[in-house]
Amino acid sequence: MTKDQAVPGAAATPVTGLRRGAFLGYRWALLAFLLAGVAQIFLAGLGAFRLQDQGLAAVGDSAFAPHRALGFSMGVIALLVLVLAVIARPGARAVAGSAVLVLLTGLMQSLLAGFAEDHVVFGALHALDGLLILGIAAYLYYWSRRREA
Repeated sequence: MTKDQAVPGAAATPVTGLRRGAFLGYRWALLAFLLAGVAQIFLAGLGAFRLQDQGLAAVGDSAFAPHRALGFSMGVIALLVLVLAVIARPGARAVAGSAVLVLLTGLMQSLLAGFAEDHVVFGALHALDGLLILGIAAYLYYWSRRREA
């Protein structure tokens, strides 16, 4: 048997320079996503207490404008994480987790925030979904760090 022939149980394909670079980018994008998530929590609290100081009906849209803008930016980062995961091929779990991150960040958060205008329970689900999103991102980041070690 030559070196070029497949050996059962051996590693599938060697990690190329592109895949290695994509994996490093994947890890850094996840870290940026997590840091943005921390800022997102801060901005949500800032918007809520700004509303309390100025009256609930006063400046609703402008109080949460930074939170909303960062949320859309996080959707872009989540999409970047998914693209890098597909290129790096770190495993099915990482790619699936990255896809779930895109769906929860880009779609579900917007839907829940929109529904919250009519029913406040959706606002609470928006916050819980945010925690779930950060939990998934933290898990993916932790896994990516362990994989490299």
